[in-house]
Amino acid sequence: MGLGAACAALALVCAASGTALAAGAKQPSHAAGLSAEQIVAKNAAARGGLEAWRKVDTMVWSGHLESAHTPAPSLPFQLEQKRPNKTRFEIHVQNQRTMRMFDGTRGWKSKPSPSGRVDIVPYTPDEERYARDEPVIDGVLIDYDAKGSAVSLAGVENLDGRKAYHLAVRLVSGQRQDVWVDAESFLEVEISRMIYGPGGPRMVPTFYRDYRTFEGLSIPTTIQIGDNSMGMPDLMHIERVTLNAPLSERRFSPPGGGPPRASPPQLSAPPPAGTDPAPPVPVPLPVPR
Repeated sequence: MGLGAACAALALVCAASGTALAAGAKQPSHAAGLSAEQIVAKNAAARGGLEAWRKVDTMVWSGHLESAHTPAPSLPFQLEQKRPNKTRFEIHVQNQRTMRMFDGTRGWKSKPSPSGRVDIVPYTPDEERYARDEPVIDGVLIDYDAKGSAVSLAGVENLDGRKAYHLAVRLVSGQRQDVWVDAESFLEVEISRMIYGPGGPRMVPTFYRDYRTFEGLSIPTTIQIGDNSMGMPDLMHIERVTLNAPLSERRFSPPGGGPPRASPPQLSAPPPAGTDPAPPVPVPLPVPR
């Protein structure tokens, strides 16, 4: 579904700018009645079916971003994804193009230099660690067991007046993501994970709505990062979805194979259980880092 990649790309940008994001309050509801495995199976069916998603090798989203923290109120973007976890995210800002690329192992981003030239620089260690945890195309629930993840039911909660199943997903890396699945549609309505930015670690909630069907797959066309408690949230509007377009491997690496990679700084101690090292993408502050 590209949910994880979108959240990642945009969250990384938000982290870079220091945008504050806060999760909305959720009220506990009654017992579930369904197991985590049953909820995940119903989610896969609601999204178009496991087999249909397994046939998708690449996915491209095109649309625009809305943010109060950018030079223009509406910015065109394109997000390219290729299995297993390659991404390329481009935003057009005032006749300039900013980029973030991840080849499955390493990442790069565009960054303005004092001379006015745009340089391509490597991801920070935290950004790379975050990007490696992002399952592109179909998100964390589809084929979670094949990805080495574990899913448990954390409870049933009232989210904006509707019942939602709260699933805790433990990734193969040991990091955690929280997913809320609507109890009627069985589509994801929120995913929350930790990011690490200049202001320190914080949880980033991402909300999904306005699902549409593209070639039999249910995909959200509005993605919101953050809630209204900390000001205007950033929005990603998906206007076009292209499945299985041919994407060259070169799309996910900088020109010339990338700048020389300096020895990475020492990583801080791993975050406590239940948090994710973060970034991305995936929501919006389209300001190059």
